[in-house]
Amino acid sequence: MNRLTAGEIAPEFALPNENGETVKLTDFSGKKVLVYFYPKAMTPGCTVQAQNLRDNKSELDKLNVVVLGISPDAVKRLPKFIDKEQLNFSLLSDEDHAVAEAFGVWGLKKFMGKEYDGIHRISFLINEQGVIEHVFDKFKTKDHHQVVLDYLNQ
Repeated sequence: MNRLTAGEIAPEFALPNENGETVKLTDFSGKKVLVYFYPKAMTPGCTVQAQNLRDNKSELDKLNVVVLGISPDAVKRLPKFIDKEQLNFSLLSDEDHAVAEAFGVWGLKKFMGKEYDGIHRISFLINEQGVIEHVFDKFKTKDHHQVVLDYLNQ
């Protein structure tokens, strides 16, 4: 796993959203984009993280930040998560985890004594020019939104 760092150009991507429409990073030029990688929709940690981003979206909007959640979930799973949690931002499907690999967040994980490959819960703030401004990798799911807002408001 060779994770990207601040100062690097974010990899361009095109992924299907919850409606099956293709979303590209370049669709948001002129805005900051918070790309947050999460393991699986409708799991406890991912739900808390998404709910808090939902609840703080107006503050993120004021700061010119678009939120995009990326997971290896199939497209058909994403609308259920959005509807159930009333999410107000797009979720993108990276089933083959190519984008996760490009950002360096796909790799070996350990859980309950088992090892497997999966997404590491890491977020990237990409600036208006497409450069990674900051990497968020030390947070609890319930505090993710606050760590991002604290950084943006400093």
